[in-house]
Amino acid sequence: MAIHQQGQKMDDMTRILPSNCSKVFVQRDFSDGTAVKFQTKFPPELEGKVENEHFVRTISTLNTMFSEAESLTSRNYCESCFACLTAYLSYLCFDTHYEKVLKKVGKYIAEQNQTVYVPRGLMLVDPVERGLRTLEICILNETNGR
Repeated sequence: MAIHQQGQKMDDMTRILPSNCSKVFVQRDFSDGTAVKFQTKFPPELEGKVENEHFVRTISTLNTMFSEAESLTSRNYCESCFACLTAYLSYLCFDTHYEKVLKKVGKYIAEQNQTVYVPRGLMLVDPVERGLRTLEICILNETNGR
């Protein structure tokens, strides 16, 4: 388990979010329909905190992962048919393709936080925690004047 500079475990970073940190929200992109896809437009609030290339690469990778999760393949079709045949009890025994990809997204976000964002005073919040409505980015070393 990775240790952050202040001696905190990276897994604990999501639980230690300061309630008064500034937040930037990357909204969903509905230009291609209702599939989970986030806008790659660089938020002006992140100017000077993270490079545009890192941000766009992170968002593009997340968009690709969500596209993979929602793809229709013969494997997903068979998984769904098997679930119907077992009255959905099979879902008690194994994760669905979608759940596996969501776990992969969580690991990717944790890795990006550790290598790119937390060292720059930022932290990505897993969009699953926000109901896949938005991608939240916390600016850790700033407080808003509330």
